[in-house]
Amino acid sequence: MMTPEKILYETEVTATGGRDGKAASADGLLSVSLSLPKSMGGPGGEGTNPEQLFAAGYAACFLGAVKLVARTRKVVPSAEPSVTAKVAMGPVPVGYALAVELKINLPGVERPVAEEVVAGAHERCPYSNATRGNIAVKLTVV
Repeated sequence: MMTPEKILYETEVTATGGRDGKAASADGLLSVSLSLPKSMGGPGGEGTNPEQLFAAGYAACFLGAVKLVARTRKVVPSAEPSVTAKVAMGPVPVGYALAVELKINLPGVERPVAEEVVAGAHERCPYSNATRGNIAVKLTVV
């Protein structure tokens, strides 16, 4: 198990009402309504869900790692890079599991170089470190 040597940032979010409730951060910067998607037997609705929140967090964090690795290797994309996270959830023998596909766009960067940057980002990203060996994560350079 990896444990940070030094805490650089810490946050706290409280969920109430489960998948049809709310989630809010202690500092008030995050406040979202949650809705169970229809595909999971819920009513759907205006709220987000834990899978969307996880996808947003992973995509943003991984993009930060991509930019860091690109900068350290002096790789300069021709336009703003992006990461799209596709998170799936489904049953496993006991409970449920997630699977993730990260689609990474590094405009103007040759595929072999982009793949090296992505591999380096996958080694450094805290979300990748948290999920490694626990859920399937597919990296796709687009």
